[in-house]
Amino acid sequence: MSFDSLLLEPVIFDPSLWGSPLLAETLESETSPLVLASVLLSLAVVYLASKLGGELCARIDLPPVLGELVGGVVVGISALRLLMFAEAGEDGSHSVIMQLLQVTAHMSPAAFSHVFTAQSEVLSVLAEMGVVVLLFEIGLESDLAELLKVGIQSTVVAVIGVVTPFLLGTVGLMTLFHVPAIPAIFAGAALTATSIGITAKVLAEIQKLSTREGQIIVGAAVIDDVLGIIVLAVVAGLARDGQIVVKDVAFLIVSAAVFFVAAIGLGRLLNPLFIEMVNQMKTRGQVLLSALFFTLILSYISDIIHLEAILGAFAAGLVLAETEKREELQSQIAPVADVLVPVFFVLVGARTDVSVLNPFEPANWEGLIIASFLIVVAIVGKLVTGLGVFGQPGINRLAIGVGMVPRGEVGLVFAAIGAATGALSDSLNAAIIVMVILTTFVAPPLLRLTFAVGQAEAATEPIATEPIATEPIATEPIATNPEQS
Repeated sequence: MSFDSLLLEPVIFDPSLWGSPLLAETLESETSPLVLASVLLSLAVVYLASKLGGELCARIDLPPVLGELVGGVVVGISALRLLMFAEAGEDGSHSVIMQLLQVTAHMSPAAFSHVFTAQSEVLSVLAEMGVVVLLFEIGLESDLAELLKVGIQSTVVAVIGVVTPFLLGTVGLMTLFHVPAIPAIFAGAALTATSIGITAKVLAEIQKLSTREGQIIVGAAVIDDVLGIIVLAVVAGLARDGQIVVKDVAFLIVSAAVFFVAAIGLGRLLNPLFIEMVNQMKTRGQVLLSALFFTLILSYISDIIHLEAILGAFAAGLVLAETEKREELQSQIAPVADVLVPVFFVLVGARTDVSVLNPFEPANWEGLIIASFLIVVAIVGKLVTGLGVFGQPGINRLAIGVGMVPRGEVGLVFAAIGAATGALSDSLNAAIIVMVILTTFVAPPLLRLTFAVGQAEAATEPIATEPIATEPIATEPIATNPEQS
């Protein structure tokens, strides 16, 4: 959907809602500048929350991305209600920004509803663009050769990270809490998700993205995303129709494999052409805009074959990372990421309703009890993924497991679809949201801690072994040569 249609389509093409063409034109002229005003004010709130939260966390030695998430919670539906979203079923009359616009512009009820809906959709699109740019940047910072080296290990880690929590969650809910099969399967599927955006951002911030652990985590998270999409398609179909369409599942598996292999293979073949074309250009931004064109095309293809757009963006970054323009692209994409990526993380926090964590509300008790079980399964089910790493002496397996823990926006998508299909009860839906919140907020500081502990242990090993290795070499010749002479 284009930006123009996003703003104008509800006004122009729905006569039953807007009445006569004259009324539609009047409403259009009234709301268009207000949509822009609401988006501009919302972005100002996003950037303020992002910087305040990020700076605070940076000063207490926590990942800035955690501050962006917390900042989003503060300005979102859980606290200040500055940012609210129509697609989540929230009431625009409770939005502080919309109330401010209502007071200053005196909007009609129809105009108010239209502005709130359009504002929500524009912010959501900007957030999606933010995660696309983030994954492109992560791809640029990754090493395709290293990813291919750990490809098998990343696959094993991803499969373990999907199968283990899914089985533990589904069987546990059915046996311990007597949850019916379809809701239990849906909740188990929500446990399989991994938020590559959050983990990759933390890895980049602590400069561990290019390590063996970082490459395995990123590779596994990408594969986990593909597997998660397939699992989601299966359980959504099961909840909707009560049956699994095998051909749809097969199509997703084949299309994911073909797309990724074809995108990287074709991209590597066309790299020389890309460099030659860019070198012939004379206008400003030739490297950045050409790279973004390639990224957006791959993201579009990935999206229309029912995969995630971020997979195409990541593949584009991997391909262009092998060109001589890599460092130039990294420096030029950074300001773009600084503008768009905070929108993604702040909105993840803003959409999160932490009121479901309130133990003093009796309606939350059932959800909190189930949530406690889901949290344990969510963490343990991902920590064991480190055991899937083989042939890597000295590797930090705990860091790999922790890196797979955060569910983030991916888990929220599972919960939203489950609630929309009617598969999840209110208590089970609340339990999944609690699980998503805690795994998202706990994982970043734990990831930094596990890398710090692993680095400290590695630093102490040479101190114990170095004298043993050098003592014979240092003492024997010195002791014997003077006597021989």
